Amino acid sequence: MQTNSPDCPCGSTKLYSDCCKIAHHNISQVKTAEALMRSRYTAFVIANGDYIIKSHHSITRPKSKKEKNEIVAWAKSVQWIKLEVLKTSKGLETDTEGAVKFKAYFFENNNVRTIEENSHFLKENDCWMYVGEAN
Repeated sequence: MQTNSPDCPCGSTKLYSDCCKIAHHNISQVKTAEALMRSRYTAFVIANGDYIIKSHHSITRPKSKKEKNEIVAWAKSVQWIKLEVLKTSKGLETDTEGAVKFKAYFFENNNVRTIEENSHFLKENDCWMYVGEAN
């Protein structure tokens, strides 16, 4: 899938082709928890269900095709506005765990809504993976 703009939806100053597209094609290229979180946001924007599932840690990864289809259907049903990274903790290339607090803005049913989460990330097979909301 392509984005409607050459700019990456994740909010970086890079082009999609030089940013999250790299992660979407090869998750092992993701060097930080924040970069994985940004690439997941972009995957929601472009409804890339395969990447959304692939970037989940095996302990929390949705298992059924139905769950994936529901995620993709919801991602397509809203209009994504922007991502704000509020705080990061650990999650650097040399770390094995990290957290990223973010706000994602979107339109749904003619209202601006937000998802705010402090996401927990772990490395699995030397790749950053999304676990879920941090405690």
